[in-house]
Amino acid sequence: MFRNYLKIAWRNLTKHKLYSFINIAGLSIGVTCSIIIFLFISNELNFDTFHRGSENMYRAVRHGKFGDNKFDFAVTPAPLARALREEIPEVEKVARMRATGNWLIKASHMENSFKEQRLIWADSGFFDFFTFKIIEKNSESPLAGPNQITMSQSMAQKYFPDESAIGKTLLLDGEMDFMVTAVFQDMPKNSHIQYDFVMSMATIDDRANNPSFISNNFYTYFSIRGDADPDLIEEKINKMVDKYVSPNIEQNLGKTLAEVEADGGYYYVETVPMEEVYLNSDFTWDVGRMGNKNYVYLFGAIAVFIIILACINFMNLSTARSANRAKEVGIRKALGSFKLHLVNQFLIESILISLFSFVIGLLLVSLLLPFFNDLADKNLSIPFTDPVFLLVILISSVGVGVLAGLYPAFYLSSFRPMEVLKGKLSLGSGNGLIRSGLVIFQFCISIILIIGTIAIYKQLYFIQNRNIGFNKDQVIIIQDTYMLGDKAEAFKAEIENIPDVSAASYSGYLPVSGYARSEWTITEEGKQQNPKNSVSMQVWNVDNDYLNTLGMELISGRKVNKDLASDSNAVILNETAMQRFGLTLENSEPIVQHEKIDAKTLQVVPGEYVKYRVIGVVRDFNFESMKDEVAPLMFQNEFTPQLLSIRANTVDLPLLASEIKKTWSKFDSTLPFNYDFLDDQFGNMYRAEMQLAKMFSIFSGLAIFIGCLGLFALASFMAEQRTKEIGIRKVMGASVKSIVMMLSKQFSKLVVFSFIIAAPIAWYGISYWLESYSYRISLGWEVFMIAGVSASLIAWLTVAYHSIKAAVSNPVNSLKSE
Repeated sequence: MFRNYLKIAWRNLTKHKLYSFINIAGLSIGVTCSIIIFLFISNELNFDTFHRGSENMYRAVRHGKFGDNKFDFAVTPAPLARALREEIPEVEKVARMRATGNWLIKASHMENSFKEQRLIWADSGFFDFFTFKIIEKNSESPLAGPNQITMSQSMAQKYFPDESAIGKTLLLDGEMDFMVTAVFQDMPKNSHIQYDFVMSMATIDDRANNPSFISNNFYTYFSIRGDADPDLIEEKINKMVDKYVSPNIEQNLGKTLAEVEADGGYYYVETVPMEEVYLNSDFTWDVGRMGNKNYVYLFGAIAVFIIILACINFMNLSTARSANRAKEVGIRKALGSFKLHLVNQFLIESILISLFSFVIGLLLVSLLLPFFNDLADKNLSIPFTDPVFLLVILISSVGVGVLAGLYPAFYLSSFRPMEVLKGKLSLGSGNGLIRSGLVIFQFCISIILIIGTIAIYKQLYFIQNRNIGFNKDQVIIIQDTYMLGDKAEAFKAEIENIPDVSAASYSGYLPVSGYARSEWTITEEGKQQNPKNSVSMQVWNVDNDYLNTLGMELISGRKVNKDLASDSNAVILNETAMQRFGLTLENSEPIVQHEKIDAKTLQVVPGEYVKYRVIGVVRDFNFESMKDEVAPLMFQNEFTPQLLSIRANTVDLPLLASEIKKTWSKFDSTLPFNYDFLDDQFGNMYRAEMQLAKMFSIFSGLAIFIGCLGLFALASFMAEQRTKEIGIRKVMGASVKSIVMMLSKQFSKLVVFSFIIAAPIAWYGISYWLESYSYRISLGWEVFMIAGVSASLIAWLTVAYHSIKAAVSNPVNSLKSE
């Protein structure tokens, strides 16, 4: 019996080639998209699960609010790790890391240095805590002593090709020698910790042992006993932290922690499960690139919708062909076939189509996955050797076949043989309502995806073209200029003499994410330092040409005059900082201050302050992602040759860069010449959003295409059902145009219903996404109008073939049997 089902199913597929092609094409595209999205989601959800005991590992992060100053830091105080180890019995292991920024590295046998970005300081127990495989080492604790460094396998091959790196020396920034004590396997792609060099924390012992609980520079991870309650642990940690933080807060703010909380402030530590860090991290100064759980939900929903749309297509195509198969069903029933036999027959056909579609889908995934990896910056592959994956694919293919074929199977097998054979088959309005409802669902999804795509691109365009308060174009950034030492000023002077250079500036900071920030608590002179008077702000060391080079506007006051001794403590604030203090420069140059920090103990010196005179106000500019509001900022005029920003007055930036490189080589030919463009760095802040937009638009386009196949099916069904009606209308004198309009009118109604349902859903979803941006577009009516018009055009174009074909057909052919 089963063999007979397969034989008939195969004959039906090969007999109705167009029908089979549309079904298989729709399902194949749906399967391809769904498998790619499944691999993407699986990768996102499996970050950091490879660590031994990952289910009991956590990261500590810090939240605080003092007055108007609010922060969510991924970094924590240096002594938190020690306190966890000593005072929380349930804590088994603790590990700390501290970010280092970029370094210039060379091996002892090399002439030239390489710039490396993936370096971090770590405690001696780093490799005992995290499951990063060590390939070779010279001791059980390769990070125990000062000036010890471990490196990844790929870096070991780069610096010490074809020889062991153990015991060799690396020179960092031309002044610090480190001995290689271990080589580890490159960190897995599904780890949120991604570094090529791990350096011993003992090297920076003074900073690592800073006793302050309100100085935050360290990433703190810990593991707990398997029988411990994570919520109870978090409660214990916060009680412990309150004990240490309260004296620091009282000393710095003049208020106890209880008084701060009474004023609406807070300070607490959150413990984030290790397996959730990657997708649940929206913190300042995070350890690396993070994911977004909302994107996982979004693409998961798209995958489900795509499969549902493909299944709906199958249902509509099957029922659209019902008249063609009605006599087959009638004859089979008249010859003794039971309904169950017919249901099995149609389900076998459906499952066969689904199996073909999954095979084709897997082939398409193999071809398209490299392009998706480039787009999403992933390294995904199809796990053909994983029996669980193969089992899921097999079950899914059968499940989709059953899901898609269940309704058509019962619908087609329910025809009454007497009515069918007499030509009195009624296709019923109830079934028409079901089919129309399915198409409305398809177009609801299509309209939501169209609105979402338009809104995402509109927001990205807004970000790229908004007046951000500085000119990011035509600026070349030269990195690592501090390596020039006492030749740095001469280098800048020579750069300024190049004809195509209009300005140049040394600084340690740029108005884009990715640069280490220095945050101080500042108060106005003479006022007590407390949450109401204090302003937490960024403090940047820049030279006097910074504003001019980056196109920032000084709206009040003046720039620093190097020739005035009184300007040695002069600073410039941004508008937000002035507003927070309630200051102006109308009648005087106000004084602001911060508490003095002892350089040796790193503790506040009670009663002593460092004071600054505010001489200018710069217009607010965005120096972080537009998800954040502009924060208070202070420019301190200090020579910090960390990097050189160069304003060009030529469009040929590559040619200018080559001239700058020649000048660089004149000063030191052994140093690598690393440069970048400011607008590229600005764009990198929104890399994740750009990836989202591209992925969203691609999958949306494919979902809409699959939806069009479903509409094509319904148009085929309606044209077939109304063949005699159209013939009569033509005999009575109806024009081709009127018939086309009559058939298209029904689909226009479906689009209108779809739009009414989809518009509020899309508005809610996009509004929720936009809430993450402090600076965002408003969802105007034009977005919804474009989506509605687009959906209508898609519908009309899709049904045009069947409408025109039915309208121009010879009425004799449809009426001759009457």
